[in-house]
Amino acid sequence: MSDAVDRLVATTETLRTHCPWTRALTHRSLTQYLVEEAYEALAEIEARTDAEWADVPARRADGSYPALAGEMGDVLFQVVLHAAVSRAPDAPAPAAGFRLDDAADALTAKLVRRNPLVFTPDGAVRPPAELEGITPEAVESAWERVKRAERAAAEDGGAPDGPTGAPRPDVVGLGGIPAHLPALAAASAVVDRAARQDVDPLAGHVPLSECTGGAWEDEAALGAELFETVRRARAAGLDPERALRGVVACVRAGDWDALRR
Repeated sequence: MSDAVDRLVATTETLRTHCPWTRALTHRSLTQYLVEEAYEALAEIEARTDAEWADVPARRADGSYPALAGEMGDVLFQVVLHAAVSRAPDAPAPAAGFRLDDAADALTAKLVRRNPLVFTPDGAVRPPAELEGITPEAVESAWERVKRAERAAAEDGGAPDGPTGAPRPDVVGLGGIPAHLPALAAASAVVDRAARQDVDPLAGHVPLSECTGGAWEDEAALGAELFETVRRARAAGLDPERALRGVVACVRAGDWDALRR
């Protein structure tokens, strides 16, 4: 790790040992902060368009990138803090359940494993001739194939996929979506993952033309229609979040009729 990251880890581990607030933390008590910090970083990112962020000198000069670095530091702190919390306050650092290096090693191995079009199995970059012509769609498809294979191997080995230890329904290969993800984000994840499969199960069972809805000129028009849908749902005494979450669960279980009602 760099000196800066090493100092961060050492500072956090010192707090775990000597700060009463940090000593009392648990993985569960930290969950709200993990979510909050992620949303604060999201707000900072969405304050600028992609074109604005691309102008790096201007964003440095107006403080946007320093501010984003601060928000990302808060997100990073959650990872470092969970690593520190994985050891008892008075235990030596090597006794931790995991350390930042472990998280980094696991992520590196995953990136190599799930990007077979870019890396060889030993992590070397493939020759230029093999890299030439790779498309984003091919990268996404390869990622999903490897991910499905990993999930199948985990299920064969009896690895739990949920808090109760029971595998979540994954009839159409859409497992791994966080259980606590907001319904709209979960629905977007399901649609995106389905589209990245060799054959889109949604297109095969429920073609888009069968679904109701119109065309939108931009996200503002889409947002307005979604907001109006929420208003109608609340006027009817319905919970739109729960309703969409139920449909997403049905789709993941292969209940295509849920999209035709």
